[in-house]
Amino acid sequence: MKIGINSKHIRVYGIVQGVGFRPFIYRLAKKYNLKGWVLNTSSSVEIEVEGEEDSIKAFINDIQTKKPPLARIERIETEDIHFNNFEDFIIKESKEDSGYQLISPDIAVCSDCLRELFDPNDRRYRYPFINCTNCGPRFTIIEDIPYDRKNTTMKKFKMCRDCEEEYNNPMDRRFHAQPNACPVCGPEVWLEGIEICDPVKETARLLMDGYIVAIKSLGGFHLSCDATSDKTVRILRERKRRGYKPFAIMMENVETVKNYCYLTPEEEMALTSPQAPIVLLKIKNLKDISKEVAPNNNYLGVMLPYTPLHHLLLSEISFPLVMTSGNLSEEPICQENEEALRRLEGIADYFLLNNRDIYSRYDDSVLFLIEDKPQITRRARGYAPSPIKLPLNTVETLSCGGELKNTFCLTKDRYAFVSQHIGDLENMETLEHFTDTLELYKRLFRIEPEVIACDVHPDYLSTRYALQFEGKLPVVRVQHHYAHIVSCMAENSVIDPVIGIALDGSGYGLDGAVWGGEILIADYSGFERKAHLEYLPMPGGEIAIKKPYRLAIGYLYSLFKDIPELPFLKDISKEEIEIIKKQIDKNINTPLTSSMGRLFDAVSSMLNICKESSYEGQPAIELEMAGKDFETDEYYRWEMDTRDSIFIIRVKSIFEDIIEEIGRVPDSLISAKFHNTIAMMIMSIGVLLREETKINRIVLSGGCFQNRRLLRRTISLLREKQFQVMTHHYIPCNDGGISLGQAIVGGRRDS
Repeated sequence: MKIGINSKHIRVYGIVQGVGFRPFIYRLAKKYNLKGWVLNTSSSVEIEVEGEEDSIKAFINDIQTKKPPLARIERIETEDIHFNNFEDFIIKESKEDSGYQLISPDIAVCSDCLRELFDPNDRRYRYPFINCTNCGPRFTIIEDIPYDRKNTTMKKFKMCRDCEEEYNNPMDRRFHAQPNACPVCGPEVWLEGIEICDPVKETARLLMDGYIVAIKSLGGFHLSCDATSDKTVRILRERKRRGYKPFAIMMENVETVKNYCYLTPEEEMALTSPQAPIVLLKIKNLKDISKEVAPNNNYLGVMLPYTPLHHLLLSEISFPLVMTSGNLSEEPICQENEEALRRLEGIADYFLLNNRDIYSRYDDSVLFLIEDKPQITRRARGYAPSPIKLPLNTVETLSCGGELKNTFCLTKDRYAFVSQHIGDLENMETLEHFTDTLELYKRLFRIEPEVIACDVHPDYLSTRYALQFEGKLPVVRVQHHYAHIVSCMAENSVIDPVIGIALDGSGYGLDGAVWGGEILIADYSGFERKAHLEYLPMPGGEIAIKKPYRLAIGYLYSLFKDIPELPFLKDISKEEIEIIKKQIDKNINTPLTSSMGRLFDAVSSMLNICKESSYEGQPAIELEMAGKDFETDEYYRWEMDTRDSIFIIRVKSIFEDIIEEIGRVPDSLISAKFHNTIAMMIMSIGVLLREETKINRIVLSGGCFQNRRLLRRTISLLREKQFQVMTHHYIPCNDGGISLGQAIVGGRRDS
């Protein structure tokens, strides 16, 4: 070996496949005149290089600092090896080993592909499946690793000569782009039952004529219609059984978004990011957008086109489109053509289909920004299956999540793989989606669980799924609100004990009551319940969630032993009121709850804002929206006493103050003061517990913290008291995040 010449074997771990990493390494090696090879394995990218020592050092440095935009390097391992006297640098065929690799989520179409898409001189002009190594489908088409075409749903499409040349040219941006295709050899799109030259233009015409079209996208079907037509949006609501839950809409570009919504630079960055999520934006002026899109809401869920097909469609239409999940409410999103034709019959008028198969269902991700940082409320396309790096070791663990907004979580080494949004686990179709996706994750990440974790609620389908492993594997049941707190701790890499504020609609309590307004002292080894809202009745159980006026009546009757004459009672029959009172008196189907979510529901109903709920969280959301932009520092009274060393938060004074103001002051003021009250309550309890425990870190979790007003005010008040405040960012604060907490509690090991 010549003096000054060195040989290295290098392994790069992380998201380094399907992101243009090997051609990047090839070009880098050529730049530094290094010889050797690069290849994919099931667990990493392996490299061997020979050359001058300084060149190899610069090469390794550039791998870290100049990596492709979609790559995520977790670590680089190097070792000296014997000299092989390579003549050139080449890209070798992939090899399989026993390891696993991180997989890139699906990515929005890049600017280079967009330029080609609308270039009449390009051979992919108006081709709906244009992509390259920097964009396009990833997770939705992969069947196994390593990420090669033969392991994807693109294997049935044989590349033409031109595509093959690009695919095999390391200097081309489509080198080993597994979904690479063109109009000659790739997938195609058509309108079911209609023979026409340009199905995209015809779809645009149908949408302009007021029809509802089911469109096959990256991870499943969308139902789309004209967002400016009251009639069409109303029809879609009726057919989809959507009630008042807001629809997401797609707008052509940022300039269009700014016509309707306020947009901060950070929100614009999120909208235009490779993840291209739905971003909840404050409405500036609805203008021509139908009020049926987001009834009683001050925000629009907006996304930009993220596939070539979306860009082609929006270029033909001058108005925003409703772009909502292609399903009947409470069912999984439709995945394949025959399934959509069967399940969406009677909802969609027309079907825009294609023959690129989807291997894994994938909803759109949803987020909003607080203090210019993302708060994900639904984690799916663009984010899953990117892992969360854990602050501690776990054995390989499966956690099964909750019932609503279900996700599961698998852990391996110090990674937690939280699944994409599965949905509300209330029927066999969604359970099948759960099990199919679980098998895919286990296969891709080479995980065979040694421990199963689940919620303590015995009737959740996710719990029942977990319990089938009893006797074969350890099954650890994790209290719902403790899982919330641990998930936020893990996301923020917190190790030491915290004051955990877990506020949500409901979770099974260790005493058999319905918890949901919980303050815990927690670490990874356990928790102590230190405070909670007082227990109040839920007359009729689950029906009280659907009809929150029953909660309002039950709370008033329980607190005052009588029900004051209030406007919200006018259209409720005296017979029903008497039945509710008897249910409470005789404790008939009237569970007790400490839920903050139910407190919001009761106040919303008492103010006549939302007395019946057509979707989860509607009363609380509309109560938040009623506050509009009203700013005040006023708040209502509340009391606190102790029982068995636990602080009990009493709410009678809150109701007294609100009753006094109903009809005398605007609902916007009452809403603002109520939100302030809850934030003040949290801050006051935090101060008390800090004095007792000397803990200064507060963790906020649970679905109530999707409430922007509550979250902002709470963070502000806590920081004024010098607390260190931790919130969620890339794992939902709602029940979509509890699988992460369950997995850590279930699989934690001390070493």
